[in-house]
Amino acid sequence: MFRAVLVEKGEDGAAVARLADLDETALPPGEVTVAVEYSTVNYKDGLCLSASGGGLVRTWPHVPGIDFAGVVEASDDPRWRPGDRVILTGWRVGEAQWGGYAQKARVRADWLVAVPQGLTTRTAMAVGTAGFTAMQALMALEDHGLTPDQGEVLVTGAAGGVGSVAVALMARLGYQVAAVTGRPETADYLRHLGAARIVPRDDLAETVKKPLEAETWAGCIDAVGGTMLARLLGQMKSGASVAAVGNAGGLTVPANIIPFLLRGVNLLGINSVTVPQARRVAIWDRIARDLDLGLLEGMIRPARLDEVPALGAAILKGAVQGRVVVDVNA
Repeated sequence: MFRAVLVEKGEDGAAVARLADLDETALPPGEVTVAVEYSTVNYKDGLCLSASGGGLVRTWPHVPGIDFAGVVEASDDPRWRPGDRVILTGWRVGEAQWGGYAQKARVRADWLVAVPQGLTTRTAMAVGTAGFTAMQALMALEDHGLTPDQGEVLVTGAAGGVGSVAVALMARLGYQVAAVTGRPETADYLRHLGAARIVPRDDLAETVKKPLEAETWAGCIDAVGGTMLARLLGQMKSGASVAAVGNAGGLTVPANIIPFLLRGVNLLGINSVTVPQARRVAIWDRIARDLDLGLLEGMIRPARLDEVPALGAAILKGAVQGRVVVDVNA
């Protein structure tokens, strides 16, 4: 038996999350069984924990948690042996398949990555999908020519999970980071992570009639989308790139094509779910090498499994700062 956060449909059709004791025979098929140690809370987790399942959950009952890290307990695949420390992010685990809000998980061997040297299962979950996405976005910007000497790089949604890690990563690598936030109380937190400038969200919240504004940003990691993405496209320097990682500000971007035609701006879509294995390993290796673990520790908000439903609701409201690390055995 093991403990898990189980989401079930009630009589009214709304999903309700509760702590439950489950038998290992209930686990889905897979080659590797993992004794989970830590998970985390992402925006997708909030959706999966919501009354509707956020359109992500397909079958009920369901165990959410799109990230987990732990120790291999049993494996039918020679690549993994009992005792190996592993990470899972993406692959629709926690959405289409049971995930990491449990003391045990069973998954396909191809979906796992070894915890890189320098990280623990706890720090790996302080990174989680959010930090993985931040590094993936930075590497995409670098692949398109971004270097620290080109000027300020914008990070929107900077106090959230992706934004916090993006600010810390880029600041340590010598980038001048401008952090966008709608919560003035997070300014000191963002400066501590390395932000050189705080940009109030209202400065970018409205569209303007001009298709182009002054060339301001050498690059951008955008976790907001919507109107803000449309606005900042017109502020990018010639040849600059925007890595789009989220849609907290809406699914529709009321933009025009002029920034792409007259400045050669690049809009890079970041999909962290189905990243090929070799690239996934390279991203985790970069995280272990380039992320300041002291700053990462300062982002952590520890949590227990029984706190997960409330944290899922909070993250949907933008009320979670930094990185939640869920100790599933606490």
